[in-house]
Amino acid sequence: MSNRLAETLSPYLRAHADNPVDWYPWGPEAFAEAQRRDVPLLISIGYSTCHWCHVMARESFASPETAALINENFVAVKVDREEHPSVDGAYMAAASAFTQNLGWPLTVFATPTGRTFHAGTYWPPVARGGMPGFGDVLAAVQDAWAQRREMAVEQADAVATALVQAGAVSTSDLPSEADLVAAAEKIVEREDALYGGFGGAPKFPVATTLDFLQHPVIRARAPEAAGAAERALTAMAASALRDRDGGFFRYATMRDWTVPHYERMLTDNAQLLNVALRAGSPVVARGVAGFLLTTLRRDGGGFHAAQDSESVVEGQRVEGGYYLADSRDGLEPPAVDGKVITGWNGLAIGALARAGVALDSHEWTDAAASAADYVLRVNRRDGVLVRSSLDGAASDAVATAADIALFADGLFAVALATGESSWAATARGLLDDLVEEGAAEDPVLAAHGVVAAPDQTDGDLPSNAAAIARVSLTAWWLGAGERYREVAEEHVRRHGASALRHPFGHGSLLAVAAGLAQAPRQLVAVVTDPRGALARAARTVDADIIAIVTPAQAQAFAEAGFELFAGRSSSGDAVFDCRGFVCRLPVGDPAEVIAER
Repeated sequence: MSNRLAETLSPYLRAHADNPVDWYPWGPEAFAEAQRRDVPLLISIGYSTCHWCHVMARESFASPETAALINENFVAVKVDREEHPSVDGAYMAAASAFTQNLGWPLTVFATPTGRTFHAGTYWPPVARGGMPGFGDVLAAVQDAWAQRREMAVEQADAVATALVQAGAVSTSDLPSEADLVAAAEKIVEREDALYGGFGGAPKFPVATTLDFLQHPVIRARAPEAAGAAERALTAMAASALRDRDGGFFRYATMRDWTVPHYERMLTDNAQLLNVALRAGSPVVARGVAGFLLTTLRRDGGGFHAAQDSESVVEGQRVEGGYYLADSRDGLEPPAVDGKVITGWNGLAIGALARAGVALDSHEWTDAAASAADYVLRVNRRDGVLVRSSLDGAASDAVATAADIALFADGLFAVALATGESSWAATARGLLDDLVEEGAAEDPVLAAHGVVAAPDQTDGDLPSNAAAIARVSLTAWWLGAGERYREVAEEHVRRHGASALRHPFGHGSLLAVAAGLAQAPRQLVAVVTDPRGALARAARTVDADIIAIVTPAQAQAFAEAGFELFAGRSSSGDAVFDCRGFVCRLPVGDPAEVIAER
Protein backbone atom coordinates (compact mmCIF):
# COMPACT_ATOMS: atom_id res chain seq x y z
CA MET A 1 0.00 0.00 0.00
CA SER A 2 1.34 3.40 -0.90
CA ASN A 3 1.75 5.90 1.90
CA ARG A 4 0.32 9.12 0.50
CA LEU A 5 -0.17 11.11 3.69
CA ALA A 6 3.29 11.16 5.23
CA GLU A 7 4.61 14.00 3.07
CA THR A 8 1.54 16.22 3.21
CA LEU A 9 1.59 19.62 4.94
CA SER A 10 -1.06 18.65 7.49
CA PRO A 11 -0.30 17.24 10.96
CA TYR A 12 -3.77 15.68 10.92
CA LEU A 13 -3.10 13.77 7.72
CA ARG A 14 0.38 12.78 8.85
CA ALA A 15 -1.11 11.26 11.99
CA HIS A 16 -3.05 8.86 9.73
CA ALA A 17 -0.13 7.94 7.52
CA ASP A 18 0.37 4.57 9.23
CA ASN A 19 -3.29 3.50 9.09
CA PRO A 20 -4.04 0.33 7.13
CA VAL A 21 -6.64 2.39 5.26
CA ASP A 22 -5.38 3.24 1.77
CA TRP A 23 -5.92 6.97 2.23
CA TYR A 24 -5.69 9.61 -0.46
CA PRO A 25 -5.22 13.27 0.42
CA TRP A 26 -7.80 15.67 -1.01
CA GLY A 27 -7.06 16.06 -4.70
CA PRO A 28 -7.95 14.98 -8.24
CA GLU A 29 -6.17 11.61 -7.89
CA ALA A 30 -8.81 10.27 -5.50
CA PHE A 31 -11.66 11.25 -7.83
CA ALA A 32 -9.90 9.69 -10.80
CA GLU A 33 -9.37 6.45 -8.90
CA ALA A 34 -13.01 6.30 -7.75
CA GLN A 35 -14.18 6.78 -11.32
CA ARG A 36 -11.71 4.16 -12.59
CA ARG A 37 -12.91 1.61 -10.02
CA ASP A 38 -16.54 2.75 -10.16
CA VAL A 39 -16.82 2.88 -6.37
CA PRO A 40 -17.97 5.59 -3.96
CA LEU A 41 -15.71 8.04 -2.21
CA LEU A 42 -15.44 7.82 1.56
CA ILE A 43 -14.45 11.33 2.61
CA SER A 44 -13.33 11.62 6.23
CA ILE A 45 -12.95 15.21 7.49
CA GLY A 46 -11.40 16.24 10.80
CA TYR A 47 -8.53 18.15 12.35
CA SER A 48 -5.53 17.36 14.50
CA THR A 49 -6.78 18.64 17.86
CA CYS A 50 -10.21 16.96 17.60
CA HIS A 51 -10.76 14.42 20.39
CA TRP A 52 -13.43 12.33 18.66
CA CYS A 53 -11.37 12.29 15.48
CA HIS A 54 -8.61 10.64 17.51
CA VAL A 55 -11.11 8.19 18.98
CA MET A 56 -12.52 7.11 15.62
CA ALA A 57 -9.00 6.79 14.24
CA ARG A 58 -7.98 4.43 17.06
CA GLU A 59 -11.20 2.42 16.99
CA SER A 60 -11.82 2.10 13.24
CA PHE A 61 -9.14 3.47 10.92
CA ALA A 62 -6.37 1.61 12.77
CA SER A 63 -8.34 -1.64 12.52
CA PRO A 64 -7.10 -4.01 9.77
CA GLU A 65 -10.58 -5.53 9.48
CA THR A 66 -12.32 -2.18 9.04
CA ALA A 67 -9.58 -0.98 6.71
CA ALA A 68 -10.09 -4.05 4.53
CA LEU A 69 -13.79 -3.20 4.11
CA ILE A 70 -12.93 0.40 3.21
CA ASN A 71 -10.14 -0.46 0.79
CA GLU A 72 -12.23 -3.07 -1.04
CA ASN A 73 -15.36 -0.99 -1.51
CA PHE A 74 -14.38 2.68 -1.44
CA VAL A 75 -11.71 5.21 -2.31
CA ALA A 76 -10.85 6.77 1.05
CA VAL A 77 -10.01 10.48 1.26
CA LYS A 78 -8.68 12.15 4.40
CA VAL A 79 -9.27 15.93 4.66
CA ASP A 80 -7.94 18.42 7.19
CA ARG A 81 -10.85 20.84 7.61
CA GLU A 82 -8.48 23.58 8.73
CA GLU A 83 -6.44 23.27 5.55
CA HIS A 84 -9.47 22.94 3.25
CA PRO A 85 -12.36 24.89 4.86
CA SER A 86 -14.25 25.14 1.56
CA VAL A 87 -14.26 21.36 1.24
CA ASP A 88 -15.42 21.00 4.82
CA GLY A 89 -18.12 23.64 4.31
CA ALA A 90 -19.42 22.01 1.13
CA TYR A 91 -19.70 18.56 2.67
CA MET A 92 -20.97 19.83 6.01
CA ALA A 93 -23.80 21.56 4.15
CA ALA A 94 -24.57 18.36 2.26
CA ALA A 95 -24.36 16.28 5.44
CA SER A 96 -27.09 18.42 7.03
CA ALA A 97 -29.55 16.61 4.75
CA PHE A 98 -28.78 13.36 6.58
CA THR A 99 -28.12 14.31 10.21
CA GLN A 100 -28.70 17.23 12.54
CA ASN A 101 -25.79 16.17 14.75
CA LEU A 102 -23.13 17.91 12.72
CA GLY A 103 -19.52 18.03 13.80
CA TRP A 104 -16.22 16.24 13.44
CA PRO A 105 -15.14 13.71 12.44
CA LEU A 106 -17.42 14.17 9.47
CA THR A 107 -17.85 11.02 7.40
CA VAL A 108 -19.28 11.48 3.91
CA PHE A 109 -20.11 8.91 1.24
CA ALA A 110 -20.17 10.43 -2.23
CA THR A 111 -20.48 9.38 -5.84
CA PRO A 112 -17.23 9.20 -7.84
CA THR A 113 -17.98 12.78 -8.94
CA GLY A 114 -18.17 13.95 -5.32
CA ARG A 115 -21.92 14.30 -4.75
CA THR A 116 -23.07 13.24 -1.28
CA PHE A 117 -25.59 10.40 -0.91
CA HIS A 118 -25.04 9.58 2.79
CA ALA A 119 -23.22 11.19 5.70
CA GLY A 120 -22.74 11.14 9.44
CA THR A 121 -20.22 12.06 12.09
CA TYR A 122 -18.63 9.70 14.60
CA TRP A 123 -19.67 6.06 14.39
CA PRO A 124 -18.39 3.54 16.98
CA PRO A 125 -16.72 0.35 15.75
CA VAL A 126 -19.74 -1.74 16.87
CA ALA A 127 -23.33 -0.73 17.51
CA ARG A 128 -23.94 0.93 20.88
CA GLY A 129 -26.11 3.61 22.44
CA GLY A 130 -28.52 3.62 19.53
CA MET A 131 -25.73 4.23 17.00
CA PRO A 132 -24.94 1.66 14.31
CA GLY A 133 -21.43 0.27 14.16
CA PHE A 134 -19.13 1.74 11.54
CA GLY A 135 -18.70 -1.66 9.90
CA ASP A 136 -22.48 -1.96 9.56
CA VAL A 137 -22.63 1.51 7.99
CA LEU A 138 -19.91 0.59 5.50
CA ALA A 139 -21.75 -2.61 4.55
CA ALA A 140 -25.08 -0.82 4.13
CA VAL A 141 -23.60 1.93 1.97
CA GLN A 142 -21.75 -0.59 -0.19
CA ASP A 143 -24.96 -2.59 -0.64
CA ALA A 144 -26.91 0.53 -1.58
CA TRP A 145 -24.29 1.43 -4.17
CA ALA A 146 -24.25 -2.07 -5.63
CA GLN A 147 -27.99 -2.80 -5.55
CA ARG A 148 -29.78 0.57 -5.53
CA ARG A 149 -27.35 2.90 -7.21
CA GLU A 150 -29.98 4.82 -9.14
CA MET A 151 -31.68 5.84 -5.89
CA ALA A 152 -28.34 6.86 -4.35
CA VAL A 153 -27.48 9.04 -7.35
CA GLU A 154 -30.96 10.61 -7.36
CA GLN A 155 -30.57 11.41 -3.68
CA ALA A 156 -27.15 12.98 -4.29
CA ASP A 157 -28.55 15.10 -7.12
CA ALA A 158 -31.49 16.21 -4.95
CA VAL A 159 -29.12 17.34 -2.19
CA ALA A 160 -27.01 19.29 -4.69
CA THR A 161 -30.09 20.99 -6.15
CA ALA A 162 -31.34 21.94 -2.69
CA LEU A 163 -27.98 23.51 -1.84
CA VAL A 164 -28.05 25.60 -5.02
CA GLN A 165 -31.52 26.87 -4.14
CA ALA A 166 -30.47 27.59 -0.55
CA GLY A 167 -27.61 29.73 -1.85
CA ALA A 168 -29.89 32.23 -3.57
CA VAL A 169 -29.82 35.64 -1.88
CA SER A 170 -31.65 38.89 -2.41
CA THR A 171 -30.59 42.35 -1.35
CA SER A 172 -32.38 44.35 1.31
CA ASP A 173 -32.11 47.73 2.95
CA LEU A 174 -29.26 48.36 5.36
CA PRO A 175 -30.34 47.57 8.95
CA SER A 176 -31.26 50.65 10.94
CA GLU A 177 -30.13 51.24 14.50
CA ALA A 178 -33.58 50.14 15.64
CA ASP A 179 -33.20 46.90 13.65
CA LEU A 180 -29.83 46.26 15.25
CA VAL A 181 -31.13 46.88 18.75
CA ALA A 182 -33.97 44.42 18.10
CA ALA A 183 -31.43 41.86 16.88
CA ALA A 184 -29.33 42.31 20.02
CA GLU A 185 -32.37 41.91 22.23
CA LYS A 186 -33.31 38.75 20.34
CA ILE A 187 -29.85 37.33 21.02
CA VAL A 188 -30.07 38.16 24.71
CA GLU A 189 -33.33 36.19 24.99
CA ARG A 190 -31.00 33.17 24.89
CA GLU A 191 -28.78 34.39 27.72
CA ASP A 192 -28.22 31.99 30.60
CA ALA A 193 -29.10 34.28 33.51
CA LEU A 194 -27.56 31.92 36.05
CA TYR A 195 -24.21 31.00 34.50
CA GLY A 196 -23.69 33.59 31.79
CA GLY A 197 -23.25 32.99 28.10
CA PHE A 198 -25.97 31.66 25.82
CA GLY A 199 -27.95 28.47 25.74
CA GLY A 200 -27.32 25.28 27.62
CA ALA A 201 -24.83 22.48 27.16
CA PRO A 202 -22.53 22.35 25.30
CA LYS A 203 -21.70 26.02 25.70
CA PHE A 204 -19.38 27.95 23.39
CA PRO A 205 -17.74 31.38 23.80
CA VAL A 206 -19.41 32.62 20.55
CA ALA A 207 -16.93 35.48 20.25
CA THR A 208 -18.48 36.76 17.02
CA THR A 209 -21.79 37.29 18.82
CA LEU A 210 -20.07 39.02 21.74
CA ASP A 211 -18.36 41.31 19.22
CA PHE A 212 -21.73 42.58 17.99
CA LEU A 213 -23.16 43.04 21.49
CA GLN A 214 -20.14 45.16 22.42
CA HIS A 215 -20.59 47.59 19.54
CA PRO A 216 -21.07 51.25 20.57
CA VAL A 217 -24.50 51.33 18.92
CA ILE A 218 -25.69 48.51 21.18
CA ARG A 219 -23.93 49.95 24.23
CA ALA A 220 -25.73 53.24 23.73
CA ARG A 221 -29.17 52.01 22.63
CA ALA A 222 -29.48 48.68 24.50
CA PRO A 223 -27.08 48.68 27.46
CA GLU A 224 -28.66 45.62 29.07
CA ALA A 225 -28.07 43.62 25.89
CA ALA A 226 -24.53 44.94 25.67
CA GLY A 227 -23.97 43.90 29.26
CA ALA A 228 -24.56 40.27 28.29
CA ALA A 229 -21.17 40.25 26.57
CA GLU A 230 -19.36 41.41 29.69
CA ARG A 231 -21.34 38.96 31.83
CA ALA A 232 -20.37 36.12 29.51
CA LEU A 233 -16.69 37.07 29.57
CA THR A 234 -16.69 37.39 33.36
CA ALA A 235 -18.30 33.97 33.74
CA MET A 236 -15.92 32.30 31.29
CA ALA A 237 -12.84 33.92 32.78
CA ALA A 238 -13.75 32.67 36.26
CA SER A 239 -14.59 29.15 35.11
CA ALA A 240 -12.86 25.95 34.09
CA LEU A 241 -13.05 27.13 30.48
CA ARG A 242 -9.99 29.28 31.15
CA ASP A 243 -6.75 27.53 31.95
CA ARG A 244 -4.37 28.77 34.62
CA ASP A 245 -2.03 30.12 31.90
CA GLY A 246 -4.76 32.47 30.62
CA GLY A 247 -5.82 30.65 27.45
CA PHE A 248 -9.41 29.57 26.82
CA PHE A 249 -10.54 26.07 25.85
CA ARG A 250 -12.80 25.44 22.87
CA TYR A 251 -16.08 24.95 24.73
CA ALA A 252 -17.62 23.55 27.91
CA THR A 253 -19.66 20.37 27.86
CA MET A 254 -21.73 21.55 30.84
CA ARG A 255 -24.00 24.55 31.20
CA ASP A 256 -21.97 26.00 34.10
CA TRP A 257 -18.78 26.16 31.98
CA THR A 258 -17.30 23.05 33.61
CA VAL A 259 -15.82 19.94 31.95
CA PRO A 260 -14.25 21.74 29.01
CA HIS A 261 -13.42 20.21 25.67
CA TYR A 262 -9.72 20.77 26.11
CA GLU A 263 -8.50 21.80 22.69
CA ARG A 264 -7.42 25.44 22.48
CA MET A 265 -7.84 27.29 19.22
CA LEU A 266 -6.06 30.33 17.84
CA THR A 267 -9.38 31.61 16.51
CA ASP A 268 -11.20 31.60 19.85
CA ASN A 269 -8.37 33.12 21.83
CA ALA A 270 -7.59 35.87 19.30
CA GLN A 271 -11.22 36.96 19.23
CA LEU A 272 -11.61 36.72 23.01
CA LEU A 273 -8.60 39.01 23.35
CA ASN A 274 -10.63 41.63 21.46
CA VAL A 275 -13.66 40.94 23.68
CA ALA A 276 -11.57 41.39 26.83
CA LEU A 277 -10.14 44.69 25.58
CA ARG A 278 -13.57 46.11 24.81
CA ALA A 279 -14.88 44.86 28.15
CA GLY A 280 -12.14 46.72 30.01
CA SER A 281 -10.63 43.49 31.39
CA PRO A 282 -6.84 43.95 31.15
CA VAL A 283 -6.11 40.92 33.36
CA VAL A 284 -8.02 38.62 31.01
CA ALA A 285 -6.48 40.30 27.98
CA ARG A 286 -2.95 39.86 29.31
CA GLY A 287 -3.63 36.21 30.06
CA VAL A 288 -4.85 35.51 26.53
CA ALA A 289 -1.97 37.44 24.98
CA GLY A 290 0.46 35.49 27.13
CA PHE A 291 -1.02 32.19 25.93
CA LEU A 292 -0.73 33.27 22.31
CA LEU A 293 2.88 34.35 22.70
CA THR A 294 4.13 31.42 24.78
CA THR A 295 2.15 28.44 23.48
CA LEU A 296 0.96 29.16 19.96
CA ARG A 297 3.67 31.45 18.61
CA ARG A 298 6.24 29.75 16.39
CA ASP A 299 9.89 30.68 16.08
CA GLY A 300 10.36 33.44 13.56
CA GLY A 301 6.81 34.77 13.84
CA GLY A 302 3.44 33.35 12.91
CA PHE A 303 0.97 31.53 15.14
CA HIS A 304 0.13 27.84 15.20
CA ALA A 305 -3.46 26.75 14.68
CA ALA A 306 -4.32 25.01 17.95
CA GLN A 307 -3.24 22.93 20.91
CA ASP A 308 -4.49 19.36 21.21
CA SER A 309 -7.24 18.22 23.56
CA GLU A 310 -5.35 15.02 24.39
CA SER A 311 -2.08 14.52 26.21
CA VAL A 312 -0.01 11.54 27.32
CA VAL A 313 -0.21 10.86 31.07
CA GLU A 314 1.37 7.68 32.47
CA GLY A 315 1.70 6.31 28.97
CA GLN A 316 -1.97 6.79 28.04
CA ARG A 317 -3.53 9.39 25.74
CA VAL A 318 -6.32 11.08 27.67
CA GLU A 319 -8.39 14.16 27.01
CA GLY A 320 -7.54 16.95 29.42
CA GLY A 321 -5.08 14.90 31.44
CA TYR A 322 -2.38 17.55 31.33
CA TYR A 323 -4.70 20.35 32.38
CA LEU A 324 -6.31 18.33 35.20
CA ALA A 325 -3.00 17.31 36.76
CA ASP A 326 -2.28 18.86 40.16
CA SER A 327 1.25 19.48 39.01
CA ARG A 328 2.37 19.72 35.41
CA ASP A 329 6.02 19.33 36.28
CA GLY A 330 7.48 16.54 34.19
CA LEU A 331 4.40 16.21 31.98
CA GLU A 332 4.70 16.74 28.25
CA PRO A 333 2.29 19.50 27.16
CA PRO A 334 -0.35 18.58 24.59
CA ALA A 335 0.87 18.76 21.03
CA VAL A 336 0.42 21.89 18.97
CA ASP A 337 -0.87 21.81 15.40
CA GLY A 338 1.91 23.70 13.65
CA LYS A 339 -0.08 24.95 10.65
CA VAL A 340 0.15 28.71 10.17
CA ILE A 341 -3.27 29.60 8.76
CA THR A 342 -3.47 32.92 6.96
CA GLY A 343 -6.85 34.17 8.16
CA TRP A 344 -6.45 32.86 11.69
CA ASN A 345 -3.14 34.67 11.93
CA GLY A 346 -4.91 37.79 10.71
CA LEU A 347 -7.24 37.56 13.71
CA ALA A 348 -4.30 37.16 16.12
CA ILE A 349 -2.26 39.90 14.43
CA GLY A 350 -5.13 42.37 14.67
CA ALA A 351 -5.96 41.49 18.28
CA LEU A 352 -2.36 41.77 19.47
CA ALA A 353 -1.79 45.02 17.59
CA ARG A 354 -4.88 46.61 19.12
CA ALA A 355 -4.04 45.25 22.57
CA GLY A 356 -0.50 46.53 22.23
CA VAL A 357 -1.81 50.04 21.68
CA ALA A 358 -4.51 49.93 24.37
CA LEU A 359 -2.29 48.41 27.07
CA ASP A 360 0.97 49.99 25.91
CA SER A 361 2.82 46.75 25.20
CA HIS A 362 5.48 47.04 22.52
CA GLU A 363 6.09 43.28 22.86
CA TRP A 364 2.62 42.54 21.56
CA THR A 365 2.85 45.09 18.77
CA ASP A 366 6.21 43.67 17.71
CA ALA A 367 4.80 40.14 17.79
CA ALA A 368 1.90 41.22 15.56
CA ALA A 369 4.27 42.82 13.04
CA SER A 370 6.55 39.77 13.10
CA ALA A 371 3.63 37.42 12.42
CA ALA A 372 2.40 39.65 9.60
CA ASP A 373 5.82 39.57 8.01
CA TYR A 374 5.98 35.77 8.39
CA VAL A 375 2.66 35.19 6.64
CA LEU A 376 3.57 37.55 3.80
CA ARG A 377 6.88 35.74 3.29
CA VAL A 378 5.89 32.12 3.80
CA ASN A 379 2.18 31.66 3.05
CA ARG A 380 2.58 32.32 -0.67
CA ARG A 381 2.79 30.33 -3.88
CA ASP A 382 3.78 32.21 -7.03
CA GLY A 383 3.25 35.45 -5.16
CA VAL A 384 -0.33 34.61 -4.15
CA LEU A 385 -1.46 34.09 -0.56
CA VAL A 386 -2.45 30.50 0.20
CA ARG A 387 -4.46 29.03 3.03
CA SER A 388 -1.62 27.83 5.26
CA SER A 389 1.93 26.68 5.69
CA LEU A 390 3.70 24.08 7.81
CA ASP A 391 7.31 24.28 8.94
CA GLY A 392 8.03 27.03 6.44
CA ALA A 393 6.49 25.25 3.42
CA ALA A 394 3.41 26.76 1.78
CA SER A 395 0.39 24.54 1.22
CA ASP A 396 -1.27 24.29 -2.17
CA ALA A 397 -4.66 24.80 -0.51
CA VAL A 398 -6.23 28.03 -1.75
CA ALA A 399 -6.90 30.93 0.60
CA THR A 400 -10.55 31.65 1.26
CA ALA A 401 -12.09 35.10 0.99
CA ALA A 402 -12.16 35.22 4.79
CA ASP A 403 -8.46 34.34 4.93
CA ILE A 404 -7.50 37.29 2.76
CA ALA A 405 -9.94 39.71 4.37
CA LEU A 406 -9.06 38.81 7.98
CA PHE A 407 -5.36 38.99 7.23
CA ALA A 408 -5.74 42.37 5.50
CA ASP A 409 -7.68 43.69 8.48
CA GLY A 410 -4.85 42.51 10.73
CA LEU A 411 -2.39 44.43 8.56
CA PHE A 412 -4.47 47.59 8.95
CA ALA A 413 -4.27 47.13 12.73
CA VAL A 414 -0.48 46.73 12.54
CA ALA A 415 -0.27 49.92 10.47
CA LEU A 416 -2.16 51.84 13.14
CA ALA A 417 -0.16 50.29 15.98
CA THR A 418 3.24 51.00 14.42
CA GLY A 419 2.49 54.14 12.43
CA GLU A 420 3.95 52.49 9.33
CA SER A 421 1.78 53.15 6.29
CA SER A 422 3.36 50.34 4.25
CA TRP A 423 1.27 47.78 6.17
CA ALA A 424 -1.89 49.67 5.26
CA ALA A 425 -0.87 49.90 1.60
CA THR A 426 -0.29 46.13 1.51
CA ALA A 427 -3.67 45.52 3.16
CA ARG A 428 -5.44 47.74 0.64
CA GLY A 429 -3.75 45.91 -2.22
CA LEU A 430 -4.94 42.54 -0.90
CA LEU A 431 -8.45 43.92 -0.48
CA ASP A 432 -8.50 45.41 -3.97
CA ASP A 433 -7.49 42.09 -5.51
CA LEU A 434 -10.13 40.28 -3.48
CA VAL A 435 -12.91 42.67 -4.44
CA GLU A 436 -11.95 42.78 -8.12
CA GLU A 437 -11.07 39.13 -8.69
CA GLY A 438 -12.64 37.23 -5.80
CA ALA A 439 -10.99 34.41 -3.91
CA ALA A 440 -9.84 31.33 -5.76
CA GLU A 441 -12.20 28.34 -5.67
CA ASP A 442 -11.05 24.96 -4.50
CA PRO A 443 -10.01 23.46 -7.84
CA VAL A 444 -11.31 19.96 -7.10
CA LEU A 445 -14.74 21.14 -6.00
CA ALA A 446 -14.92 23.41 -9.05
CA ALA A 447 -13.78 20.70 -11.47
CA HIS A 448 -16.50 18.32 -10.33
CA GLY A 449 -19.29 20.84 -9.84
CA VAL A 450 -19.61 20.13 -6.14
CA VAL A 451 -21.81 22.85 -4.67
CA ALA A 452 -20.03 25.14 -2.24
CA ALA A 453 -21.63 25.84 1.11
CA PRO A 454 -24.43 28.40 0.65
CA ASP A 455 -24.35 29.41 4.30
CA GLN A 456 -22.84 32.78 5.25
CA THR A 457 -23.29 32.44 9.00
CA ASP A 458 -20.40 32.75 11.41
CA GLY A 459 -18.78 29.59 12.65
CA ASP A 460 -15.77 29.85 14.91
CA LEU A 461 -14.76 32.97 12.96
CA PRO A 462 -16.48 35.54 10.73
CA SER A 463 -18.06 34.35 7.49
CA ASN A 464 -16.56 35.25 4.13
CA ALA A 465 -19.13 38.01 3.60
CA ALA A 466 -18.67 39.46 7.08
CA ALA A 467 -14.88 39.40 6.82
CA ILE A 468 -14.89 41.24 3.48
CA ALA A 469 -17.40 43.78 4.78
CA ARG A 470 -15.34 44.36 7.93
CA VAL A 471 -12.02 45.03 6.22
CA SER A 472 -13.76 47.24 3.66
CA LEU A 473 -15.26 49.24 6.52
CA THR A 474 -11.80 49.65 8.04
CA ALA A 475 -10.39 50.86 4.73
CA TRP A 476 -13.19 53.42 4.47
CA TRP A 477 -12.62 54.62 8.03
CA LEU A 478 -8.96 55.21 7.15
CA GLY A 479 -9.95 57.40 4.23
CA ALA A 480 -9.09 54.99 1.43
CA GLY A 481 -12.21 56.00 -0.49
CA GLU A 482 -15.99 55.78 -0.62
CA ARG A 483 -15.88 52.69 -2.79
CA TYR A 484 -14.85 50.65 0.24
CA ARG A 485 -17.94 51.77 2.13
CA GLU A 486 -19.96 50.68 -0.89
CA VAL A 487 -18.34 47.23 -0.78
CA ALA A 488 -19.19 46.89 2.91
CA GLU A 489 -22.76 48.02 2.25
CA GLU A 490 -23.15 45.57 -0.62
CA HIS A 491 -22.27 42.58 1.55
CA VAL A 492 -24.49 43.74 4.38
CA ARG A 493 -27.41 44.30 1.99
CA ARG A 494 -26.98 40.79 0.55
CA HIS A 495 -27.10 39.07 3.92
CA GLY A 496 -28.68 41.63 6.24
CA ALA A 497 -32.22 40.26 6.12
CA SER A 498 -31.02 36.79 7.04
CA ALA A 499 -28.83 38.27 9.78
CA LEU A 500 -31.77 40.08 11.36
CA ARG A 501 -33.89 36.91 11.25
CA HIS A 502 -31.11 34.79 12.78
CA PRO A 503 -28.84 37.23 14.62
CA PHE A 504 -27.08 34.67 16.81
CA GLY A 505 -25.30 33.25 13.76
CA HIS A 506 -24.45 36.59 12.15
CA GLY A 507 -22.73 38.61 14.86
CA SER A 508 -19.82 39.68 12.66
CA LEU A 509 -22.03 40.95 9.84
CA LEU A 510 -24.31 42.76 12.28
CA ALA A 511 -21.28 44.46 13.84
CA VAL A 512 -20.38 45.80 10.38
CA ALA A 513 -23.98 46.90 9.89
CA ALA A 514 -23.72 48.81 13.17
CA GLY A 515 -20.51 50.42 11.92
CA LEU A 516 -22.37 51.62 8.84
CA ALA A 517 -25.37 52.85 10.82
CA GLN A 518 -23.33 55.28 12.89
CA ALA A 519 -20.79 57.88 11.83
CA PRO A 520 -17.34 56.59 12.79
CA ARG A 521 -15.15 58.27 15.35
CA GLN A 522 -11.57 58.57 14.07
CA LEU A 523 -8.76 59.90 16.25
CA VAL A 524 -5.41 60.91 14.75
CA ALA A 525 -2.71 61.95 17.20
CA VAL A 526 0.26 63.56 15.46
CA VAL A 527 3.08 63.62 18.01
CA THR A 528 6.84 63.90 18.05
CA ASP A 529 6.99 61.55 21.06
CA PRO A 530 4.76 58.46 20.61
CA ARG A 531 5.22 57.65 24.31
CA GLY A 532 4.49 61.15 25.61
CA ALA A 533 1.48 62.41 27.55
CA LEU A 534 -0.56 63.37 24.47
CA ALA A 535 -0.09 59.91 22.95
CA ARG A 536 -1.03 58.26 26.25
CA ALA A 537 -4.23 60.29 26.38
CA ALA A 538 -5.08 59.28 22.81
CA ARG A 539 -4.77 55.58 23.69
CA THR A 540 -7.64 55.88 26.18
CA VAL A 541 -10.17 57.20 23.68
CA ASP A 542 -13.26 55.20 22.71
CA ALA A 543 -12.98 55.42 18.93
CA ASP A 544 -13.25 53.25 15.84
CA ILE A 545 -9.82 54.35 14.63
CA ILE A 546 -6.92 55.43 16.85
CA ALA A 547 -3.80 56.42 14.96
CA ILE A 548 -0.75 57.70 16.85
CA VAL A 549 1.81 58.87 14.30
CA THR A 550 4.74 61.19 13.90
CA PRO A 551 4.42 64.07 11.41
CA ALA A 552 6.48 62.13 8.88
CA GLN A 553 4.29 59.04 9.32
CA ALA A 554 1.12 61.11 8.91
CA GLN A 555 2.49 62.47 5.66
CA ALA A 556 3.38 58.95 4.46
CA PHE A 557 -0.19 57.75 5.14
CA ALA A 558 -1.58 60.72 3.25
CA GLU A 559 0.75 60.15 0.29
CA ALA A 560 -0.30 56.50 0.24
CA GLY A 561 -3.90 57.62 -0.35
CA PHE A 562 -5.41 57.50 3.15
CA GLU A 563 -7.22 60.81 3.29
CA LEU A 564 -7.84 60.67 7.03
CA PHE A 565 -4.22 61.79 7.43
CA ALA A 566 -4.21 64.54 4.81
CA GLY A 567 -3.11 67.91 6.17
CA ARG A 568 -2.22 66.51 9.58
CA SER A 569 1.57 66.59 9.39
CA SER A 570 2.34 70.30 9.85
CA SER A 571 0.32 71.31 12.89
CA GLY A 572 2.80 70.41 15.64
CA ASP A 573 1.75 67.97 18.37
CA ALA A 574 -2.02 67.74 18.04
CA VAL A 575 -4.95 65.38 18.37
CA PHE A 576 -7.58 65.47 15.60
CA ASP A 577 -10.95 64.12 16.80
CA CYS A 578 -13.12 63.34 13.78
CA ARG A 579 -16.72 62.14 13.54
CA GLY A 580 -17.50 60.81 10.08
CA PHE A 581 -14.42 62.58 8.65
CA VAL A 582 -15.50 65.95 10.09
CA CYS A 583 -12.88 66.97 12.61
CA ARG A 584 -12.96 69.27 15.60
CA LEU A 585 -10.25 71.84 16.04
CA PRO A 586 -7.05 70.03 17.00
CA VAL A 587 -5.99 70.04 20.66
CA GLY A 588 -2.49 69.81 22.09
CA ASP A 589 -3.31 69.50 25.78
CA PRO A 590 -3.80 65.90 27.00
CA ALA A 591 -6.50 67.14 29.36
CA GLU A 592 -8.57 68.30 26.39
CA VAL A 593 -8.64 64.86 24.75
CA ILE A 594 -12.17 63.50 25.21
CA ALA A 595 -12.13 59.80 26.01
CA GLU A 596 -15.88 59.12 25.87
CA ARG A 597 -17.88 58.90 22.69
